[in-house]
Amino acid sequence: MSKYFGTDGFRGEANKNLTVDHAFKVGRFLGWYYSQDKEKCKIVIGKDTRRSSYMFEYALAAGITASGADAYLLHVTTTPSVAYVTKTDEFDCGIMISASHNPYYDNGIKVMNCRGEKLDDETISKIEEYIDGDPNSIPLATGEKIGRTVDYSAGRNRYIGFLISLATRSFKNMKVALDCSNGSASAIAKSVFDALGAETHVINNTPDGTNINDGCGSTHPEALQKFVTEEKCDIGFAYDGDADRCFAVDENGRLINGDLILYICGKYLKNKGQLEKNTVVTTIMSNIGLYKAFDSEEISYEKTSVGDKYVYENMSANGYKLGGEESGHIIFGKYASTGDGILTSLMIMEVVLESKMSLAKLAEPVTIFPQLLKNVRVTDKNDTMNDADVLASVKKVEEALGNNGRILVRGSGTEPLVRVMVEAESDEICAKYVDEVIAVIKSKGYAV
Repeated sequence: MSKYFGTDGFRGEANKNLTVDHAFKVGRFLGWYYSQDKEKCKIVIGKDTRRSSYMFEYALAAGITASGADAYLLHVTTTPSVAYVTKTDEFDCGIMISASHNPYYDNGIKVMNCRGEKLDDETISKIEEYIDGDPNSIPLATGEKIGRTVDYSAGRNRYIGFLISLATRSFKNMKVALDCSNGSASAIAKSVFDALGAETHVINNTPDGTNINDGCGSTHPEALQKFVTEEKCDIGFAYDGDADRCFAVDENGRLINGDLILYICGKYLKNKGQLEKNTVVTTIMSNIGLYKAFDSEEISYEKTSVGDKYVYENMSANGYKLGGEESGHIIFGKYASTGDGILTSLMIMEVVLESKMSLAKLAEPVTIFPQLLKNVRVTDKNDTMNDADVLASVKKVEEALGNNGRILVRGSGTEPLVRVMVEAESDEICAKYVDEVIAVIKSKGYAV
């Protein structure tokens, strides 16, 4: 595991374990690394609405230009827009400053290659070596070789135009509610839906630097559910802080999560003959109800580790065009290299309008099984998960559940925790089997 970078960039609390010094060094390395073998390299930077995002933007730009590269600033924008602009405008590298769905005091640095994909592990290792190494190992640019910063808000506008171009139908007479999470979507989403003719109603689109994800957006969709029902909207969409996730809300106020979105869009694409290899890529956290619904529709599926990075890698390696997570990271490979919340909402609108069916009706065939997940703090994750008695208890649960549920035991990627999750036909069954496995973990002395 990397020291600083996880599956979704360099994350931490601003100026505690992610500092301006870290950001400057990341910029210094990237500016130098991508300037080799070329006269001048270009790196594009976007940010979300956190107060610290401005600080990190300036630190990254300073590092990039100090190494002789040019920094192009998209300003407040979404993660998928940075990926789009990086690829289409032929940048050497793209950077998004965001901690996604985390609280405002956290932040992150997401780095993308020239194709708008998450950076490879080898390059990440080199960045980390530089962060911990000699800062003078990379030369400073001097004179006319010093880089410059360029206002590039036009790139964000082109991305908005790209989204609008994807719609094949007018949204006229559709009453749509958007929850922008006081984040990046505040700068983009309403413009897109207005341009397509929707009667657009927006909540949580007044960012102040500290209210991003605060009781709103895809991590707290209750406000949108309430708004949709009270205002009698046809549909609603909730984004996270950097708008790479999307949850939908149907006309009855029911939450339509990532699993349901994958079903709705997967079935639609299959019926149109556009579901590549008749396969949808999911993660191991997708609900068993989704797989039963896919089986009924004779749609194949893959399961990856948790993280949209792994979903995209599987899609890219096998030529699949639809994949995502229950959390709302949905990747439409025909159009994007990352999860894109606003794009996802447009694709859902496409299905609703073409099928002439409500979102509630489209999601009706899927029965989401109750799920219970409990975390156990342990002395050693690997020892716990490889213990013979723990493995035997998990196998016993698997046999008891059969085809009517599942158990998943996995270690946290960042904490000394073992996560025990059971899906079954009732909450009572879930609780029974989760507690059985945790009791064995405790009896063996692993629990802290």
